[in-house]
Amino acid sequence: KGGGNIPFEAWTNTGGGDGQQNIVELKTSRYLYNESQFGAMARIDLVTGEQKSMGGMGRGGAGGTMVDGQEVRWNWNAPIVVSPHNADTIYHAANVVFRSTTRGDAWERISPDLTKNDPATRNGTGNVSYATLTAFDESPVVPGVLWAGSDDGNVQVSKDAGRTWTNVTDKITGHPGYWVSRIEPSHVSAGTAYVSVTGMRNDDLRPFLWKTTDYG
Repeated sequence: KGGGNIPFEAWTNTGGGDGQQNIVELKTSRYLYNESQFGAMARIDLVTGEQKSMGGMGRGGAGGTMVDGQEVRWNWNAPIVVSPHNADTIYHAANVVFRSTTRGDAWERISPDLTKNDPATRNGTGNVSYATLTAFDESPVVPGVLWAGSDDGNVQVSKDAGRTWTNVTDKITGHPGYWVSRIEPSHVSAGTAYVSVTGMRNDDLRPFLWKTTDYG
C-alpha cells in the first residue's frame, strides 16, 4: 500500500522446490496451486493457510514417474490450468492430461499420450524428461474445448472435454517441430486459438506464431 517498497513481512511462502507454477483460482481467489518441478503440486488455502499435497501425481525426473501403474512423463514446468467455467476443475498436463473436479482431491486421466513419444528423444540425459506437454488451456468461450502442445512439436485439440483428440500439427504451415511454448484460446470464438513455438533450444531465435479460426 502507498507505493513503497514491499517489505519481507508482506510475503507468504507458497511452496518449496524450484517453484515453477503458482496458479490462483480467480472466482474466489481462495485457492492457489503451487508446483515445484516434474508435476509435484500442492493446493494452498489462502484463507486458512492449509496446504494439501497432490500425492501420487508428479515426482519423477528422467524416465518419468508412475501414476495408477503407468509411466507418466512430466515437464520440468508442467502446465496447470484452472477451468474458466468451474473453479473446482483443475487440469494438470504431463505427456497425458489429468483432470480433477474436486480441486485436486481426486484425478482422472482424460487423454492418451499427446506427444510424439519418440524413444530416441523422450528421456533426456540427467534429471530431465522430454516428450512432455508444455502448453495447455481450455477455451473460455465453450467448456471442454481443450488445447495441448508438447516439447516435441505436437499441437492437439479436443472438442469434447478430452474424450477424443485431434492432432493438428501437420496443418500448421511452416511449423519446424519445435517446442510449443504457448496456446492461447480466443475469448470470443471457441474455434480460434493462437499457437507459438520456440526454437531457442535449436539455436533458432526467429518468432513463430500462428492463428486458427476452425479448431486447427
